[in-house]
Amino acid sequence: MLVLASASPRRRELLAQVGYRFQVHPAHIPEDPLPGEDPIVYVTRLAREKAEAAYRALTAALSKPEENEQSPLAVLGADTTVTLDNTILGKPEDAADAARILRLLSGRTHRVITGVALVTAKGSEVAAEVTAVRFLTLSEAEIAAYVATGEPMDKAGAYAIQGRAARWIPRIEGCYFNVMGLPLALVCSLLESCLY
Repeated sequence: MLVLASASPRRRELLAQVGYRFQVHPAHIPEDPLPGEDPIVYVTRLAREKAEAAYRALTAALSKPEENEQSPLAVLGADTTVTLDNTILGKPEDAADAARILRLLSGRTHRVITGVALVTAKGSEVAAEVTAVRFLTLSEAEIAAYVATGEPMDKAGAYAIQGRAARWIPRIEGCYFNVMGLPLALVCSLLESCLY
């Protein structure tokens, strides 16, 4: 049984898009970076902690899932962050913070990093994907109008590449799906190596 330890509708859509059948069991853990924590270490730690928390909750609810050969439990966790000059930007706290983050990204190239973790009875595997994203220069009016849509809220870097912000992204280097929150090629490789 594959379980996605995320409440993100985008991650659910992406995992379903590549043909996986799964259940959703979000894990709620503190998401603050540790002092001086490297962004890749940060997202892989959170992905692992989310997957482990969901795995523990599910194994407590099931009777010895490791003995169920028909459907062994596998929990996928993921976490995405945006970095600029190796500084973690994260999700905006409010509309003013979203505007601040968008001003920082304006006219620059930033990195989107997603950590993924798969936890099974055999242990855990973690990996990360990094994509460089170039933003056009944004005017204050463009930023204000975009923030007013509400789209930047609850999104790392205060934007959605698959939404209205697409108009400001002339190029990326790396996995597009990573910027949406789930690097599909990496996730599929991880699932296939661990489950089959």
